[in-house]
Amino acid sequence: MTSPNPGTRRARGWAIIGGAILLAGIIAIIIVALSNQRPPQSAPTETPSSFPSSTPAATDPADAVVDAAAEENGWRAEPITTDAERYAAAALEAAATFDTTKASRDEWLAYLDSWFTPDTRYSSAPDQQAELEAAQLELRQGVVLPEQEWDSLAAEDGRVVAVAGRVVTGQVTDNASGDMAIATADVVLTFTRTDGAGGESSFEESVRVSVQVLCGAGSVPTPDSAQQAGDCKVVRYFTEPVEP
Repeated sequence: MTSPNPGTRRARGWAIIGGAILLAGIIAIIIVALSNQRPPQSAPTETPSSFPSSTPAATDPADAVVDAAAEENGWRAEPITTDAERYAAAALEAAATFDTTKASRDEWLAYLDSWFTPDTRYSSAPDQQAELEAAQLELRQGVVLPEQEWDSLAAEDGRVVAVAGRVVTGQVTDNASGDMAIATADVVLTFTRTDGAGGESSFEESVRVSVQVLCGAGSVPTPDSAQQAGDCKVVRYFTEPVEP
């Protein structure tokens, strides 16, 4: 607190000795002195609404997916992201996550087709389309659960959930843009089926798998979705793991 200055003390002495004629001046000096003794007021506190919000109004980008309804069918939802490792992990899980009680194998494979984008290393549209179709055929014939095993699992109302471990990525050597990567990870598959006695039984299987992804301007987004050119898409699944 600020102490009254010497002039203020003298003013008070004059008031006692000099009488009433200085009263008005003394009162003014006292008022000033008292004002100087008040502690400074704190600056007005801004209400929370006056600060920019740190929480996005829309869905957190980390949770953005192409089609949230995919999970209702027992599938892995495709994320909307430019993060190659995060996207690759989801792609590896998607190739082995399904529920035979919620959707057919053909429906699941058609859904997986929507994750693909043409290989931009081929310059002509016909070549890109041919490579795209070849990659989708490779997925069906050498990557996903064979139809016979699907049917066996479906007979017992089975489902599979895949969880990818640490993803290791390496660049595609013949891709000058550097926006394409091959990602490899160990994936744990949990198979669950009815046990014939009203319950369920589960077992796990671990596989090491690889996928090639494109996270660059040449990627083609899924139609009628929030995905944009540049977001990650699948170029190819491999039948054998590719180590970087």
